[in-house]
Amino acid sequence: MEPTHEFGASPAVAAVAAVGSPAVISVRGEALLVVEPEVVDLTVVISAQAKDRREAFERLVKRNDEMLALLRSYGDSVERVESSGVAVHPEVRRGGRDEKIRSYSGAVRVEVRIADFAVLGEIVSRVADLDAARLEGPRWRLRRTSPVYRKARTRAVGEALTRAQDYAEALGSRITGLIELADTGLMQSEHVRAPGYIPAAGGVAYGAAMPAEPPVLDLEPASQEVRASVEARFYATQPMFEIKAED
Repeated sequence: MEPTHEFGASPAVAAVAAVGSPAVISVRGEALLVVEPEVVDLTVVISAQAKDRREAFERLVKRNDEMLALLRSYGDSVERVESSGVAVHPEVRRGGRDEKIRSYSGAVRVEVRIADFAVLGEIVSRVADLDAARLEGPRWRLRRTSPVYRKARTRAVGEALTRAQDYAEALGSRITGLIELADTGLMQSEHVRAPGYIPAAGGVAYGAAMPAEPPVLDLEPASQEVRASVEARFYATQPMFEIKAED
């Protein structure tokens, strides 16, 4: 005897077993860490000017030596001191058809990296107290080898896996394998910037001489944001869909 259906009865519900090829779940994992900086960079520009070229250069040498001696007196607190540029040139006064040299100017540019933030304010104040000194910065940042970058990448991968598992669970399936994992955009062969810190912008300029005992400038480190983003594709079992049986 064939089964009969009573009028008004609830339709039967059947579960369809997983069949066919594996399902694919594609996700993005992101991480954002806010951390304290590890080093701070400054740029010091020493300048000199005089009527005579030789005199201008001698002034420049003297002021540069004073500045380098000051920075080196802090020992390991100043991690790096590098001269990045030197310029000596005439200042020309133009009038009519003639050109006349009125003076000579010179400048030395020095890049400074400070690891000990406790002495940063003092260094800034003392460098600013030097004759004809201009200070640019501070530029807070992390070291290129900072473990924070690895931590951010690891979190981004973990976020991608968690998100894929959440999707699979919502579908009634489970993750069975990894197809591909890449930095965001690389799956589409797009150029992306590697995750990194966003340097804090800022600048302080000094030129005039200060009192014999310059005040110490209190500088607060700027927090650094480290971002990481990955894309991943996973194999998953086919979901268990519930369908209504035909009447």
